[in-house]
Amino acid sequence: MILNTLTSISFLFYLVSSIGLIKSIQNSRISKFSMFCAWLAALTHTGFIAVDIINKQGLDFSLFSIANFIALIIVFFLLLAALSKPVAKLGILLFPSAALFLLLHTLFPSDAPAMTGLSIEMLAHILTSISAFSLLAIAAVQALLLTLQNYYLKNHITGKFLQSLVSLQAMEALLFQMISVGVGFLSISLLTGFVFIDDLFAQHLVHKTILSLLAWVIFSCLLLGKKYYGWRGKTAITWTLYGFLSLVLAYFGSKLVLELILDRV
Repeated sequence: MILNTLTSISFLFYLVSSIGLIKSIQNSRISKFSMFCAWLAALTHTGFIAVDIINKQGLDFSLFSIANFIALIIVFFLLLAALSKPVAKLGILLFPSAALFLLLHTLFPSDAPAMTGLSIEMLAHILTSISAFSLLAIAAVQALLLTLQNYYLKNHITGKFLQSLVSLQAMEALLFQMISVGVGFLSISLLTGFVFIDDLFAQHLVHKTILSLLAWVIFSCLLLGKKYYGWRGKTAITWTLYGFLSLVLAYFGSKLVLELILDRV
């Protein structure tokens, strides 16, 4: 009962915040009320996950559960970044997504046993992995917004939406800042995985390891290309999206096949 209540409250606040951000496009100003609702949504969302962990006496790593947890971390990263950077409008896409994953977790609870007794090292690996994915997910959304901004400018399309965004140069600077921090977390995640997981190339982990390494290579090459060759624009967007796609397949590929297609946990 309490989980359903928390879901409803959080979903409502996410919805109100998203509507407020959409309306802010008209006047190019972010409503403080919209961001306040977003914080309330995130805190209520946190309460949902805390109650769920207590009820299951451990961490649930099923598909919708981990997607819900990652969605919450993404929201918190965005809210914290929005305190000092002009990234709040990314919430137009990210807040409804968080609400959707919360709803899916509530509607389709997993029967998988929760993981208990995790070591500090393993928790560090899991948390840095989730942090890396969350930051690079925000970067991917930023890249999609850059694509739209580029299209508008090249086709001489003007409007409230374009005027509400910061300059193209500022958008690209924010993109590379998020990628840099995300790659840092991904590097720590891979390092702790190699150090603390006995066989990172075991059959059930090999695809995750290879795809995560591929994502690290893609993002690292992008950062080096930006530093030494001035990569930007379409090149930066393309590499960002390919890198994030590799991470999505690494984190969720096997879970999607096993849990939703083969109906196995």
